[in-house]
Amino acid sequence: MPDDSQTPTCPLCLRPIPGDVPQSLHHLIPKLKGGKGGPVVLLHHICHREVHRTFTEAELARQYNTPEAIRTDPRMARFLDWVAKRPPGFASKVPGKRRGR
Repeated sequence: MPDDSQTPTCPLCLRPIPGDVPQSLHHLIPKLKGGKGGPVVLLHHICHREVHRTFTEAELARQYNTPEAIRTDPRMARFLDWVAKRPPGFASKVPGKRRGR
C-alpha cells in the first residue's frame, strides 16, 4: 500500500498526484519571460494544460505567478471546482485552446 504522506498534492486542484498519473512541472514565471531556472510546481497534466489554455505567457509572468493567484481567476476557479470532483488520474480528451472566451 502506498504511503499517502509521500504523494504530492496539486497546488491548484488540491487532489493527490499519484506517481502513475499524467503530471508535469509548471514554471511559475514562464521560461520565455525570464523564468528559466526559477521556481516550479508539480501539477496534474490536465491542470497544467488548463493554465496554459487560460492565460498568456505575459499574464502568467505579470499577474498569475503563484498557485494562489491562478486559483483566484474565475475561469480557473470554475475548472478547478469541476476537476476536483474527478479522480486523481482523470484526463480529458477535449482538444483545442480556450483562451479568449
